[in-house]
Amino acid sequence: MISSYTPEGKSFSTKKICIAGMLGASAVLLSGFSFPVGLTRCFPFQHTVNALAGALLGPWWAAGIAFIAALLRNLLGTGTLFAFPGSIPGALIAGFAFRLFKSPAAALGEPLGTTLVGAPLAALVLGPAMGRSVGLLSLSGAFLLSSLPGSLIAMTLLAGLEKTPLLASLRKDRS
Repeated sequence: MISSYTPEGKSFSTKKICIAGMLGASAVLLSGFSFPVGLTRCFPFQHTVNALAGALLGPWWAAGIAFIAALLRNLLGTGTLFAFPGSIPGALIAGFAFRLFKSPAAALGEPLGTTLVGAPLAALVLGPAMGRSVGLLSLSGAFLLSSLPGSLIAMTLLAGLEKTPLLASLRKDRS
């Protein structure tokens, strides 16, 4: 396996970088499949990518991919500022859930992080910053409406990936 080394001695495999790039690109390319709910745009495929990244690469890579995808979607006009708190916490929680449970069902950690961490963060920070009052319950509902289908798609994909050597090789790379 080809690796490049950082000054701290940690290696990043080319395989991980390629998978991260493909997942991030998928999130941006699929951003046309969204629907508005209040001030937010529900984008289930972002949550699919978050859960897949958490399972395949780990929580920190997943959070990085979620950040880059949210940034690009905002720059391209297919996302809102709610993409940041609506995706990064879910990606982190999904990654930690996969570390802990090592099961496709850990994809359900993504809606937990998005709804229980991301929605309050968005209501407390983004609402006042945008000069609008944003209700926590309405944001939680919108975030759940977006993240639950996305995580179910990821769970199905991961169940299929468990039958291939890719998941096992990536888990071996992480340890």
